[in-house]
Amino acid sequence: MKPDESKPTGIQPVCPIYGLEDKPGHFESTLAAIQHLLAGFVNIIAPSLVIGVTLGLEDYIPMLISASLFVSGIATWIQSQKVGPLGSGLLSVQGTSFAFVAALITAGMIAREGGANDQQVLATLITAGAVGSFVEIAIAGFLPKLRRVITPVVAGTIVILIGMSLVAVALRDVGGGAGAEDFGSGSNMGLAAIVIAVVMACQLSGRPMLRVGSVFLGLLVGSVVAVFMGKFAMPDFSGAQAFAIPMPLAFGFHFDWVAFIPVGFMFIITSLETVGDITGTSRVSGEPVSGPLFNKRVRGGVLADGVNSLLAAIFTTFPNTTFSQNTGVVQLTGVASRHVGRYIAVILVVLGLIPVLGIALQGIPRPVLGATTFIMFSLIAVSGIQIVGSQNLSRAQILGVALSIGAGMGVQLVPEVLNFLPDLWQRIFGSAITTGGLLAILFGLLLPRAEENETNESEETLTEVPANELARQVN
Repeated sequence: MKPDESKPTGIQPVCPIYGLEDKPGHFESTLAAIQHLLAGFVNIIAPSLVIGVTLGLEDYIPMLISASLFVSGIATWIQSQKVGPLGSGLLSVQGTSFAFVAALITAGMIAREGGANDQQVLATLITAGAVGSFVEIAIAGFLPKLRRVITPVVAGTIVILIGMSLVAVALRDVGGGAGAEDFGSGSNMGLAAIVIAVVMACQLSGRPMLRVGSVFLGLLVGSVVAVFMGKFAMPDFSGAQAFAIPMPLAFGFHFDWVAFIPVGFMFIITSLETVGDITGTSRVSGEPVSGPLFNKRVRGGVLADGVNSLLAAIFTTFPNTTFSQNTGVVQLTGVASRHVGRYIAVILVVLGLIPVLGIALQGIPRPVLGATTFIMFSLIAVSGIQIVGSQNLSRAQILGVALSIGAGMGVQLVPEVLNFLPDLWQRIFGSAITTGGLLAILFGLLLPRAEENETNESEETLTEVPANELARQVN
């Protein structure tokens, strides 16, 4: 089977076993769908776990997990099957985005400082996601102009800040969780070390499927070991429904524009992430990576990201985005058929209708969850370093990156340094993402860049490098 030479230029010499419009049998489609789920399942549920635990919203974690799975299924259907102008029409899997975790935690803490209770905190987070989704919907119409502002250097700096600001959250869980009587005990640290060792062993393995499911296997092995150590608390399933549809608008809406700023900022970054993900999926599917068809897919994919995030807010969960690791599954399996997306979508929706699943997942011991998120967050920071390091930087740009990271992390570690500002402005600039990100954009616009040929090659860098790295590591 050879590539169709009649297709537009820009197609990579990739020959998937099943092309985009092919229809594999039920067995092949189910097997491919399961592999996609193994690659993305942990990433769909983990944001709800991390945000819920960090903000003291444990009672609502099962509901958030169920809603995340349910919406991810609908979003995957829209993205892969196309609904009108929505969707890329590629085998793209959608799920709750890890890129928003730091911004949402910051927004939740801002709401807490304002005296909000649990439901008001959730209402603030959901509203920020709903309003922010319109940012991405609008961005779909002027992506080329956005890429001139959010350059690889800016995007990489923000990615570094995301990862570094979240490492402390993961380490608290590694130790057993803030306030735990045995915080930092040898048993907690040993359990976390076992999980990290399993993930590393899988990643270094020569078996591709072990690498794909490394985080899932790390959680599984860690939970089993925790049972024998007496650290796995059996969830309380009493009163749990066997079947339930996630409730729309469960907590209503509450808009706090100060809490919204870091979340809205991330919608700009994840728009570029989606461009990179669609580019990668097109490439491994043997489809164009340039030209009118590709541009139409990019616009549809970014637009679907925004609409799906709005849908997530309606069903009381967090923003969605495309998952780049599933592009690797397409390449691994040779199955690029978008019809497989229907199988993935249906399985996710069914899982989201089973509330006991969310209750069971809430029982994952904190050191086990913390170990996996520690790896993920550390990789986010490293991916940002790779993005920045891949660019030809002037001395002025290097200074701008250093000041942006230093200022961003500084205000988060020592918020009292902003005491000279009015309270409102302290709340705004107390976020590493807001302060560091705004400085990165400002320096990117004002500081001289290294001399380089701004040709098609640099344009490709703007569209793919920051997005692919962010998607590959954040998700």
